[in-house]
Amino acid sequence: MRRIFLLGASGSIGTQTLEICKEHVDEIAIVGVSVGKNKTFLRQLLCENPGIRFAYAIDYDEELVKAFPHISFYWGDNGLLELLDNKEYDLLVNALVGFTGLKPTLKAIEDHKDVALANKETLVAAGDIVMAKAKAAEVNIIPIDSEHSAIFQCLAGSNPQDIKRLIITASGGAFRDWPYEALTKVKVADALNHPVWQMGAKITIDSATMMNKGYEIIEAHHLFGVSYDRITPVIHYESIVHSAVEYNDGSLIAQMSHPDMRLPIEYALFYPRHLPRKSYSYLDLAKIGRLNFKEVDYHRYKLVWAAFLAGRLGGNMGAILNGANDTAVGLFLAGHISFTAIERLVISALNNISYIAKPTLDDIFNSHDQAVNYINSMANKL
Repeated sequence: MRRIFLLGASGSIGTQTLEICKEHVDEIAIVGVSVGKNKTFLRQLLCENPGIRFAYAIDYDEELVKAFPHISFYWGDNGLLELLDNKEYDLLVNALVGFTGLKPTLKAIEDHKDVALANKETLVAAGDIVMAKAKAAEVNIIPIDSEHSAIFQCLAGSNPQDIKRLIITASGGAFRDWPYEALTKVKVADALNHPVWQMGAKITIDSATMMNKGYEIIEAHHLFGVSYDRITPVIHYESIVHSAVEYNDGSLIAQMSHPDMRLPIEYALFYPRHLPRKSYSYLDLAKIGRLNFKEVDYHRYKLVWAAFLAGRLGGNMGAILNGANDTAVGLFLAGHISFTAIERLVISALNNISYIAKPTLDDIFNSHDQAVNYINSMANKL
């Protein structure tokens, strides 16, 4: 029985992880969970999963404590790390959204626990530090993102010296067919209407700007040790090819499936096994007929190019990129800035916040906070 701690249980990845665990109760047990402020969800989760022994929510709730006296609850700013002090688990599933996911990843590595990682910010902001610590602790970082899971599968049994490049596919987001000039008129509801995937608000906006692809390029560099000049993003409308690896001999190995996040989640939970699923839809290539690809236009998707530049510089640039983008997206979702202002503000932060070539962990957190403050101050001047 594999025991997991699931952080971000009430989000999109979290709820799908719970669904998979229900299908495999004889092999996997959820023993610890975290939610944000959704305590109604937490109460239902605890009722349906009597094996959970540890739980976290942001705000203290006396009724929950009384209703579930056998569960150890944790709250507040330090609660997530205190939750992880209970080392009675085998795998941490980090499905948190945002910079808050970094410290729990580092905590799990410190405790020699494998991490199934859906939190992009962990590697974008501090990839060098995280991967060095994981290597030293002999901890596995198993990707949950569909693109990185695809690459992870395509690399199985390969020699790193044989890799020519990684190809990361992208849907193109909600505005892939809009002329660039029309993006100034984008409303929040437009941006949340993704053509393929059903995701949370933040990641859907990142898909529309293609910042998520910029993040994934940086993540791929850290996860697979491939230089940035050997990572190529490609627009792929159907979202059937989730990414591919090209080898020196010209072989191109791709991972294909319907766009269903349950597949990469399950692979991360049961790696290296490919288990049959009760509700999964298998590909019919004849019905699909054709697959379409095109180059990424860096003029249109400026944040992809900005991510390339930030990744190549390294240091604290990923932390700046992350803090700036998270804040700008939040301002857009709240109706305070335009859609196109997101890219302008993020690029401005990268150009104006001091670069640190070899940051400490404290430098990473400080750079992130500087970016947040910078975006908020600049947004007030728009």
